[in-house]
Order: sequence, then structure tokens, then C-alpha cells
Amino acid sequence: MCDPKFGGDWTEKKLSVLESYLIAYTTALKKQSFKLIYIDAFAGSGKVEANRFEAGANGELKSFLEGSAVRAIRVMGEPFDELIFVEEDETHYGQLKQRLESGYPDRNLNFYNEDANEFLFRLERDWNSCRGVLFLDPFGTQVEFRTIQRVASFNALDTWILVPVSTISRLLPRERDPSAISQKWAERLSRIYGDESWKNLYTPSPQGELFGQRSQVRDPGIDGLLRIYKEKLKGVFGDRLLEKSLTLKNSRNSVLYELMFCCGSPSPNAIGVSKSIAEHLIREMQGNG
Repeated sequence: MCDPKFGGDWTEKKLSVLESYLIAYTTALKKQSFKLIYIDAFAGSGKVEANRFEAGANGELKSFLEGSAVRAIRVMGEPFDELIFVEEDETHYGQLKQRLESGYPDRNLNFYNEDANEFLFRLERDWNSCRGVLFLDPFGTQVEFRTIQRVASFNALDTWILVPVSTISRLLPRERDPSAISQKWAERLSRIYGDESWKNLYTPSPQGELFGQRSQVRDPGIDGLLRIYKEKLKGVFGDRLLEKSLTLKNSRNSVLYELMFCCGSPSPNAIGVSKSIAEHLIREMQGNG
């Protein structure tokens, strides 16, 4: 999501990787006969407030970054034939629609004010003649794994997924029997993972039983929850999943998100090209970080 109140250096990294991939993607497919589609499933308002300020006539002015929606529209060369923007928040949806329709009246833009999971789950296209890129960029844990499964079945959309590892980690207490986690949190975790595989993060504590109660613990950090999520992705995308991902941190060096990539087409050639481009961009961004 491109929330105008939320951003930082990690935001620019995320958007730069996406923008570079869109340029490379449209260039690679320019001689193909496919209809090219871009889908921004959490499109926000179209811009994001940067974590910096610029001097203006009346003092300091807040600096804004162009969001993913505008960057996708501005891809030059062989642009996308259709661009789809989904945003559930009515205020952000209105701002996005007004801005893009007035700024790019000659482009084929379609807007949907609804839940991204529901939109993607019922999305229908002739996937034999269409190819595209999907950007799943939620503010929190809105992306459900059933949506990921549905997208994988299209065999057509290269998918970038922003996984909120910091939020997921907070839902998974360090020391807690998983059965003692609140029902609300447990259901939320199961929607994220598609099942109760997250419970496998917990193992009996080396200290054994405490006060007559079973004690379980999960490994600290995010490695375990990332491993299970990637295993789930591999289960639906197979070798279309790029094992390499981009860790995004805030100014205090705390991990916020993990940016992951899955190729849409099952064609070995498409998989090789797409994953090679995505991995190069991720490694390049890590090197600049």
C-alpha cells in the first residue's frame, strides 16, 4: 500500500526494485503477442510520504515519493496494455482514481474499491493470451494464502509479495504453547499461512515443564517464520519461487518486511529469465544497502 503517512528508506528500496523489474519485464516481452497487465492489489493513494524533508519558501516541506501505481504507468517503451488498481480504503481510492485519471487520460486504467483478496480470488482473464505483474504490497497482514494459491493457478502473473515479518513475529510470542495463543491471532496466522503450519515453529522448551505446565518456545528472530512461509510458497509455485528475497529494515536496523518474488509462467525459459532479473535486482539493492 502507498499510504501517504507511511514511508522510509526501505520504501524507496521496495519501489525501486519493482520499477526496475517492470522496465525489464516489459522490455523482455515486447516482441511477444501477449496482452500485458499490471495489477496493484493495495494501491493506496498513489504517493507515499518519505522519511525526509525538503526546504521550501515557508520552511521545511514534507517530501513525497511516487508510489507503485504511478511508476507502473510511467514505464516507457512497451507499456502495459491494462493497469488495474485495487484499494479498499475509500479515501485513498478516491485520491488515487482522481489523480491517475486526470494525469493519464490516454491509458487503460481500471479501479476497484474493494478487498484485494476477494478481487483476486474471482479475477478472470484469458490467461493463455495475457501475462503480467502483480504487486502485493499490504500495510499489514491482509494478504491471505488462499489468494496466493489462486494467483499461482493463473500461471501468468509474476508476483512480488511484501511479507510483514515484523507484524507476524509479534503475533507469535517467543514463549507460549501455540494452543494458548488467542483465537483471533491464531485465525489471523492461519489465514496468512493457509493452515496451522505456523504452529511448527514451537518446540518443547529445553527447560522442560515449569510449574506443572507444558512449556514451548520458538526460535528467536524471523528465520523460522520466513522458512515456513517460503515452504508454503514453494508448495504452490514450485521452482517458480525465487529463494532469494530482500530484507527491508527501518532506520533502527529492525526488520520490517521481506520482499519475495515468484514467476508466473511455468515455462522453463520464462522462469529462468524472470528469476534471473529479480535476483539481480535484489542483490544489487542489498549491495547498495
